[in-house]
Amino acid sequence: MYLNTKMKRLHFTDTQFLGLAVLGLFSSSCSQKNPVVKPNIIYILADDLGYNELGCYGQEKIRTPHIDQLAAEGIRFTNHYSGSAVSAPSRCSLLSGMHQGHAYIRGNDEVGEWYDYTGQLPLPDSIFTLGELMQEAGYVTGAIGKWGLGNIGEGHPNNQGFDYFYGYLCQRQAHNYFPTYLWENQKRDSLGNTYFKPHQKLSEGIDIPENYKQFNQGVWAAEKMTEKSLQFIEQNKDKPFFLFLPTPIPHVSLQMPDSLIASYGYDFEETPYNNTKGYTPNYKPRATYAAMISYMDDYVGQVMAALKENGLDDNTIVMFSSDNGATYAGGVDYEFFESVGSLKGLKGELYEGGIRVPFIVRWPGQIEAGVESDHISAFWDIMPTMAELTLPEKMKGYDGISFLPNLLGDKEQVQHEYLYWEFHERDHGVQAVRMGKWKALRKNAHEDPNSPIELYNLDMDSNEQVNVADDNPEIIDKIWEIFHKEHTPSNLNNWRFIRN
Repeated sequence: MYLNTKMKRLHFTDTQFLGLAVLGLFSSSCSQKNPVVKPNIIYILADDLGYNELGCYGQEKIRTPHIDQLAAEGIRFTNHYSGSAVSAPSRCSLLSGMHQGHAYIRGNDEVGEWYDYTGQLPLPDSIFTLGELMQEAGYVTGAIGKWGLGNIGEGHPNNQGFDYFYGYLCQRQAHNYFPTYLWENQKRDSLGNTYFKPHQKLSEGIDIPENYKQFNQGVWAAEKMTEKSLQFIEQNKDKPFFLFLPTPIPHVSLQMPDSLIASYGYDFEETPYNNTKGYTPNYKPRATYAAMISYMDDYVGQVMAALKENGLDDNTIVMFSSDNGATYAGGVDYEFFESVGSLKGLKGELYEGGIRVPFIVRWPGQIEAGVESDHISAFWDIMPTMAELTLPEKMKGYDGISFLPNLLGDKEQVQHEYLYWEFHERDHGVQAVRMGKWKALRKNAHEDPNSPIELYNLDMDSNEQVNVADDNPEIIDKIWEIFHKEHTPSNLNNWRFIRN
């Protein structure tokens, strides 16, 4: 089925028309096995960044000029969705092209003791990943940041299509931005920090700033990741590369060097945070959270500058998104920052605020600048989109649909009939569907095969306040069909729903 996608456009310049004409030639070449042009591709994934936490999406308290510029020079999506409501399953959907009814990893399933940092349930070698797709297409591949899909062994990024890895393997280790080491491929890179356990409280003196310095030490992990990202670009500037940058920011703990917090030091009224909702204490939680997002923005700026300095800017696609909605934990004041705007829900929920995420794509001369798209898309669309761009024979076998036509301004973009999610770590199991203007959700799916469906008309009720299920029995019947069709048996019992 083909539908027109409504898009708000700026004026075409002559240069932009020429760029699109050139792209037409490139697109034709993509139908062959060896495209004439191979654009570099950088995918930047924020961690727990809310839909409304960037200036270009409406944020007013946190400064994000570089990402805002990225949006001004590319296309900004308003109906893009993460793979899941939490980290590991969302990343699995992104890297495998499968929604959560078919994906291998459907939750944050931890391996080993909490502080052993032995990783999460590993993504099996049998799963064909985005990294492997790009390797087959002739790209050098790198992943720098938080992995969260395994540890040393089967789930390691080097075994999942990434030639180079630097960062956290275990997402539990990422709860501390001043770890004693990070991983560089299969080896530990010592940072010289002193070990301490996160998720602790101050026993006294919560009003004394010096008592918080124990949680901010010498080498900040995010700065090391920036350094390695810039090195990767410099070292691979003469060959096509795919760089996956899953930054841990702004996931808590709220930790960063005091010098970087200073830019927001007196902007907000503050109440010291002493681990009432997990993670580490922080003397200025609002300023730290804002500064972390602004550092991530500066990170994007440094990546863009490196592309320009190495003559790669015009031939590099840069994508930016978030793995799920804003968090409620660790001292984050999501109400103060209006982190999800008017949307309902946060991280861990399948309401819009938990899964609708920012998504920006920039490709000078190929993607028209200043475009806003309401095309409905999700993480599992990335695989077929990248396949159409680089290796068309690998476009089949995913739950996703390529949105390359939408990126290039083609109105004949194939639309999803619906998007499907399931989530097993909250509300006794939840299923959700986005079908055009309709959003459906049901809870208690682990215990009750007939638990009621909530239904919302997002065109009229984007914050999911008015349940109209009783007024739309035909839509509810269709949703039930989707729920039964899309949930397939999982490898783990606790990721299964009961049925009649």
